[in-house]
Amino acid sequence: MTEHRTSIDIDAPPERVFEFLVTDAGMTSWMGQWASLDPVPGGQFAVDIAGYPARGTFLEVDPPRRVTVSWGFAGSEALPPGSSTVSFELTPISTGTRVEVLHTDLPAEQVPGHVDGWDHFLPRLARAAAGEQLPPDTWTPAP
Repeated sequence: MTEHRTSIDIDAPPERVFEFLVTDAGMTSWMGQWASLDPVPGGQFAVDIAGYPARGTFLEVDPPRRVTVSWGFAGSEALPPGSSTVSFELTPISTGTRVEVLHTDLPAEQVPGHVDGWDHFLPRLARAAAGEQLPPDTWTPAP
């Protein structure tokens, strides 16, 4: 198992960015076409992304500083629901918020696809949280 760490600076306060991680409308504005989120420890985390059903539970919800979810895909043997962990750490900076993402417990063969996904979706989070209305997402995982 391995991990992927990345970060992005967002021109919005942590309180605003946090809402994009814990609400259905917030989440689908930057990632996925459908979401059902219950942002309490043990609550459901479900987001459909490019036809892939990401499923897990909220492990930690600390407004507006941190959100941690278990992560995997329904029907996947390589990365089943809840088999990896994604943490979003929000830190106030002079220009808004630094969001650090740590995705752990990834099988090595899953890392490139998740790196590609996070590289695509985090700039969308930054744009959405800064107030931009984004077009529907057309990203698909690299083959």
